[in-house]
Amino acid sequence: MKFRFALLILLSAIWFGACTTVPNNSNSTVSTATPAPSASPASPGATATQSGSPVTLPVLDALLTDEKFTQDLKSKLQVSDEQIASLKRLSSAEVARLRQTNAEDATGDAAEARDRASREISTVLGEEKAKQFATIASDFWARAGEDIDGGVGRQAASDLSAQPNAVPTDTRIVVNIPAFRMDLFEKGTLVKSYKIGIGYPAFPLPRGLRKAQTIIVNPTWTPPDEPWVAKMNVTPGEKIEAGSKLNPLGPIKIPIGGPSLIHGGKSPAKLGTFASHGCVGLTTAQVKDFAKLLAKASGTDFADATMEKYLRDRTTTKSVKLKETVPVELRYETIVVEDGKLHIYKDVYAQETNTEENLKKVLAAHGVQLDSLSADEKNQMAYALNAMSAKPKPMPAPSASVEANENANANKSAKNKRKPEPKKPKNEVVLELAALAGRGYPAPVNFDTGTGKPAQTVAATR
Repeated sequence: MKFRFALLILLSAIWFGACTTVPNNSNSTVSTATPAPSASPASPGATATQSGSPVTLPVLDALLTDEKFTQDLKSKLQVSDEQIASLKRLSSAEVARLRQTNAEDATGDAAEARDRASREISTVLGEEKAKQFATIASDFWARAGEDIDGGVGRQAASDLSAQPNAVPTDTRIVVNIPAFRMDLFEKGTLVKSYKIGIGYPAFPLPRGLRKAQTIIVNPTWTPPDEPWVAKMNVTPGEKIEAGSKLNPLGPIKIPIGGPSLIHGGKSPAKLGTFASHGCVGLTTAQVKDFAKLLAKASGTDFADATMEKYLRDRTTTKSVKLKETVPVELRYETIVVEDGKLHIYKDVYAQETNTEENLKKVLAAHGVQLDSLSADEKNQMAYALNAMSAKPKPMPAPSASVEANENANANKSAKNKRKPEPKKPKNEVVLELAALAGRGYPAPVNFDTGTGKPAQTVAATR
């Protein structure tokens, strides 16, 4: 397929598009709503372009199928046809290995895979050109291979800064990958939050500024020629009809640039985990709800009755164009001040983001200096950063551990009882710091966890 290309995840990871689909089929219809460029400014929060980002070999294989990308390599780096052929041989061999070992869904060492690819690319291009290659790939992915103008706008992209945990002032979708969370803002107000599934380490969800322009009901699916498809009893290139049990996209998809999608079809058990080949995964109930709210936030007429009518006719694909393009901000923030608390998330894609340097930046963005905090608070943060790193080192829990703090009140009346040993956190550590009270990114609103039940209060560790 022409657009079966891979996309580089900014900073230190890159993914390739496994959710590649054909937007419409021969019996699809388009609603009368007309998209218009969004005039709202972009809020800072994620850098649109990063340089020096290594790639994985499977990603390289997919990138090299995109003619525009290969032309960029030739014109900007003077890469020869022979060098491109060598890169294709290397990357194709890795894809073949994945197919044989069924390793593409593994949650293995993403950093090692990227380092290996970096070595292979350097062998073909040389170290200097390999670095420039990463920069070009980063920029290509930040734009999803498209011009920045149109919908999001060049100014919106240029307004993005390194300011962490930024709260949007416009209508926009914010996805924080390591938090497994997607938020919908309408004119600066958080409308609703969703627990999501993210891409496997071999197919990491990208980072950058994208745009949502269309809601597609009853999407068909065209399987890409990738290793994971071999296990699905389908043929690459064939069209899988909407409603088919072999169609993984669910009843609704929202394209967000290139082959990237927000789509349904996931089970609740897949939320909060690696669950897709480079897309934002939701349950069927979640994606229906999200589509209605997205239409409303963009000023698009898409009544409940209309959606249900479309969904009943599962053989016909319907495309509803949003009246205003909605920016989609894909973030990778493992350190977040949220509603007065410090959240430190697992570095799921091994990007080495849980560092003291990044912690200082986040705290400073919220008016707090690390040096002004107590020794106990610093110890707790150091423990959390290590615990949530991709490869934690042996480190004793601080005396005033996260869980001990959580249970302090319960233990006041039980002085003679032994304090419980702190549990090892899995995906997130939450610390309460008095200096952060009333500050930060908003807590989830109407948090939809995909279970159909109200979200439980987040504990200090989980």
